Amino acid sequence: MDINLKRLTMQVNVDDLMPASEEDKAYMVKMRPSTTAFKDGVRRLRKNKVAMTSFWVIVIITLAAILIPMFWPYKYESMLGITPGKPVDASFNNLRPFEYSRSEQKRIEAGEKVFPHVFGTDSSGRDYFIRVVYGTRISLAVGFFASIIVLVIGLIVGSIAGYAGGMVDIIIMRIVDVIYSLPDMLMVILLAAVMRVSLGSALEGTVLEKIGSNIISLFIIFALLYWVSMSRLIRGQILSLREQEYVLAAQASGAKGSWVIRKHLIPNCISVIVISTALQIPNAIFTESYLSFLGLGVNAPMPSLGSLASDALNGLKSYPYRLVIPAVVISLIVLSLNLFGDGMRDAFDPKLNN
Repeated sequence: MDINLKRLTMQVNVDDLMPASEEDKAYMVKMRPSTTAFKDGVRRLRKNKVAMTSFWVIVIITLAAILIPMFWPYKYESMLGITPGKPVDASFNNLRPFEYSRSEQKRIEAGEKVFPHVFGTDSSGRDYFIRVVYGTRISLAVGFFASIIVLVIGLIVGSIAGYAGGMVDIIIMRIVDVIYSLPDMLMVILLAAVMRVSLGSALEGTVLEKIGSNIISLFIIFALLYWVSMSRLIRGQILSLREQEYVLAAQASGAKGSWVIRKHLIPNCISVIVISTALQIPNAIFTESYLSFLGLGVNAPMPSLGSLASDALNGLKSYPYRLVIPAVVISLIVLSLNLFGDGMRDAFDPKLNN
């Protein structure tokens, strides 16, 4: 009875108004550190063991491709059996892994230290290990820069089409449909063959001559053909975001379309852009590899993983490891990038997270 009367009374209990102690706060409130969507995505990504393993594989391969040529005693273009003023030493050609030529064996017998040929040498007496490492560097660089080109063109075209709408969107999408209807592999081979001839004389005497006409033609091919998927993806994101309240508020305040795209629309679909770019890199590497395999890739003597695999076909029965090594490196790079891209999509795409 006393409890019920106490509940019905209008008298204020002073003890209820006393400030809570730190122990009471810790008991009543479970404190959680502030976080952001990016931090949550990184936390989910780090829990994905497959994606993190792929990430470290990519990091190790990239660092090896950058650092190893700095201290490796052999150069990728050096033919070890050829010395000016001396006869050609054919014993350097076609050495097997950790095998030495006759002159190197004599130097070892004399007490000198000779650095081993880890993967042997090719038919021209060039160290095969450093050529694989340098080919990995070329393939990664081509894949990265080609993906950046695809990202920039697809981002600009997709943003304009999605935000402008109307006739602008219709014209751009019809152009995209025409490019989609072209057979990719046939167009890539034809464009590479044509640009290889036309760009050869145009690049003479310029800074781009060292890069080579074939690599420049690869970048042009990606700029012409491979931006359509990125533009369609970004257009779809922009179409779904441009009707949001914050976009309408910016338009009502007099903001220009370019400002709305840069400040509101693109930042809100950045996760999709990053994921798509990460998945585009292995596609670019694979395209460069099969073009180099067909002889339309990087210029000789600069190696590429695809050109190394193509050169290995001549001695496939005698030296099969020359084909296996670049093929394994290509497969490892593409597989790791694909798995890491899938992990990023699972971690950062809000539609896939509960």
